[in-house]
Amino acid sequence: MLIIPIKEGENIDRALKRFKRKFDRTGAMRQLRSRKQFAKPSVRNRDKLIKAQYIQKLRDQENQ
Repeated sequence: MLIIPIKEGENIDRALKRFKRKFDRTGAMRQLRSRKQFAKPSVRNRDKLIKAQYIQKLRDQENQ
C-alpha cells in the first residue's frame, strides 16, 4: 500500500502527481496486464529474443 504524506499547504494536484509517479515505479499495472492473459514460456522467450534483436539493431545504428 502506498502512503503519500501531504505536507501542510501542499496542493492536492502536486500530491496526486507524486502518488502517480510512485505508483508507476512499483510496476503494479504492468504486472496486472501481464497476468491478465497467460503466455506460454516459449512465447515469452521468443518475445524477449525479438526485443533483444531490436535493441541491438538500434545500438548498431547508433554506433555507425
